[in-house]
Amino acid sequence: MPISYLHAMIRTNKPEESHLFYTKGLGLIQTRRKDSEKGHFTLIYYAAEEGAPEVELTHNWGDQDYTNGDQFGHLAFEVNNIYHACEQLQSIGVTILRPPRDGRMAFIKDPNNISIELLQKGDTLEPIEPWLSMENIGSW
Repeated sequence: MPISYLHAMIRTNKPEESHLFYTKGLGLIQTRRKDSEKGHFTLIYYAAEEGAPEVELTHNWGDQDYTNGDQFGHLAFEVNNIYHACEQLQSIGVTILRPPRDGRMAFIKDPNNISIELLQKGDTLEPIEPWLSMENIGSW
């Protein structure tokens, strides 16, 4: 199962201060940004250079404080075929918490309870069974 490390996600309630830290302090570049009016959040990505693994800062709009326990979000990996990757993980006893019903994304947890996002490389795959009808099994 070829896999590529993509990013680690950290939640922040201080996006401006965080931006200065990652750009001016660490010298990373902002690679992309997405504001979601519907979801009330902003995603900001930083990397040492274009194409390198990223740090994803997630700012959920509103006055939310985070502790060290809920500030870290997840690790993300890109896979060549999300359905095959999930099948392989299931075959060794890993529970798929958020199945890849959309052909694009799934969530699992490692034995240490760390959330891991799996993302389909390239174009989204056509939804197929049994993934299409699977319910979320847990929370991530």
